[in-house]
Amino acid sequence: MSEAIGTLFIVVGLGFDIFGCIGLIRLPDVYNRLQATTKCVTLGTCGILFGTFILKGFCATGIKALLTIVFLLLTSPVAAHALARGAHKSGVKLCDKSVCDKYAEDKK
Repeated sequence: MSEAIGTLFIVVGLGFDIFGCIGLIRLPDVYNRLQATTKCVTLGTCGILFGTFILKGFCATGIKALLTIVFLLLTSPVAAHALARGAHKSGVKLCDKSVCDKYAEDKK
């Protein structure tokens, strides 16, 4: 039973990773791409790692998978925010269809 659940987490995680890759290709600007890849790939990679933990249990591999999940959940949003803020400060334009620019509003 646990093998089926672990495999399910891995397959769902792979699906989220694929959606993140599609978003990276299809979305119009840096900011939309960052959102798609950060959210999908974080959830996808955490799903794969949690599936690995379920399959392996509390051995060295399982504990490393759990620690990697914690590390990924702490660093991925911070890195995406730093990249988006750096892109905005360096003058990368938003897509023409963007509704608002919160960074520009904060400068006023």
